[in-house]
Amino acid sequence: MLDSLITSKTRIKLLLKFFLNPETSAYLRGLADELGESTNAVRVELNRLSKAGLLESRSDGRTKLYRANTGHSLFPDLHSVVRKFLGIDKVEAILNDLGTVEISFITGDYARGIDSGIIDLVIVGEIDRAYLQHLVGKAEDAIKRKIRVLVLNREEYERLKEQLRIDKAIVVWNTETEKTIRKNLSE
Repeated sequence: MLDSLITSKTRIKLLLKFFLNPETSAYLRGLADELGESTNAVRVELNRLSKAGLLESRSDGRTKLYRANTGHSLFPDLHSVVRKFLGIDKVEAILNDLGTVEISFITGDYARGIDSGIIDLVIVGEIDRAYLQHLVGKAEDAIKRKIRVLVLNREEYERLKEQLRIDKAIVVWNTETEKTIRKNLSE
């Protein structure tokens, strides 16, 4: 769907990267490596998105650190479109019904901005695992993508945090982030 509206694959990858997880920030070279694009292609799109006010940047020595401009009037809409494009709205519906979810994030290809058709989801919390399997099946049918789930309690998460490469993950659900987004939407 997005590729019909936005012709630049690099721009789509950047929108997915920054507007799925508003806490994400990144440097040009890191983005180029992560997205598998040339630094020039990424620079051009970062400049376009920055000029439009959708991204903000700050200098960090000789480099610039980019992040989504959560204060932009289109941020909530772009955030929602990206979540729907990836089927995250369906994943969120699952998370709402499972029990106590502290944090949930996507790893793997989707976290790198690649739509491989498989969503690797990590859920940290105390949830009903049998009900999760039932809901995952329904969500997979709805979004036409496979969902692989890893469920951890807090202790397991702390122990495995480095192996999960959370720095490369996209947060789908974070109790604190959701409170902030809902507050911004109500203002």
